[in-house]
Amino acid sequence: MRYALRAVPLVLLLTVATCARRDAADGAVAASDAGGAASVVAAQTAVATRQPFTETVSAIGTVTARPGYVVDLSAPAPTRVTRIFVAVGQPVAVGAPLVEFDRAPFDAQARSAEAALTLAQHASDRAQRLAEAGILARKDVDQASADLAQAQSAAITARRAQAFATLHAPMAGVVTRLDAVLGGSADVAQTLVEVADPSMLDLLFTVTPADAARIRPGATAQVTAGQRETGEPLGTATVADVAATIDTTSRGVLVRARLGHPTRSLRIGETIVGQVAVAVHPNAVSVPLAALVPDGDGIKVFVVDSAHRAYARPVTVGARADQRAEITSGLSGGETVVTVGAYGVDDSARVVPADGGGGRR
Repeated sequence: MRYALRAVPLVLLLTVATCARRDAADGAVAASDAGGAASVVAAQTAVATRQPFTETVSAIGTVTARPGYVVDLSAPAPTRVTRIFVAVGQPVAVGAPLVEFDRAPFDAQARSAEAALTLAQHASDRAQRLAEAGILARKDVDQASADLAQAQSAAITARRAQAFATLHAPMAGVVTRLDAVLGGSADVAQTLVEVADPSMLDLLFTVTPADAARIRPGATAQVTAGQRETGEPLGTATVADVAATIDTTSRGVLVRARLGHPTRSLRIGETIVGQVAVAVHPNAVSVPLAALVPDGDGIKVFVVDSAHRAYARPVTVGARADQRAEITSGLSGGETVVTVGAYGVDDSARVVPADGGGGRR
């Protein structure tokens, strides 16, 4: 009786172990039937399109005043700033006062020039009378006339400097630069105030010399404030000219464009991004840039079949635009490729839709 009681638990243990081994085997078979090592990936897809493809060059630029519609103002002579009427960004009307200088030296110079002019005029008149009387040589008359002309020029310059003791806006616009310091010195070679017409603006892009060689005047550019995917669309600009030299500061080539009807008012100094069209390829196959996956020295895409399986396929990439790439071989129009999430895809993986960025599940 004691022997029978010990045998029952042993039988139970053997039965449990056998069942566990059978369950594990059944699980392995089920996994094999379900696809073995093939993974399931959540990703976004897109259809390769066949249509005209516009090749573009991406460039960062700034809003600048158009040449001929901006003026730089400086002091008429070395002096001191006594009053400042404006600030940067302030609109001004024609004739509005901008900066006032110490008038004392200008007034003194004007009085001195007028006195010198009076003396020169008297000397010239006297020389003419003496020459007519045969007392004075002709060369002395010529010298008196030259001295008079010089005195007249000096008086005009002095009166002009006196008039510019206060700088006034020569046109309606906006103050875009102000380097005057109250009580500070000012020189003729120093720009103190810059005024520009805010309605006459250009877009100044910087591109590489290689890209500049492909851009032609008259080309169009889609302009945004910020990157194109998230930036604010501003409109379509037209290239006005491409510089023939390299900018010494940026080491790039400056491209000037004009935006005829911006969606909002632009600000001088604002940073913008342009996609400049350089070529149109008719009947091209293209996919979103997100579909391209580096593969050694080449590029591959994952093509999704009717069973929602993704298979790697090498492709040849032609031109690129801001958001799409041209595929010159390896892909046909109408085929579906993985876009967002392509970097998480294994060959023959099953693809399920993802709302955001793809990821392995």
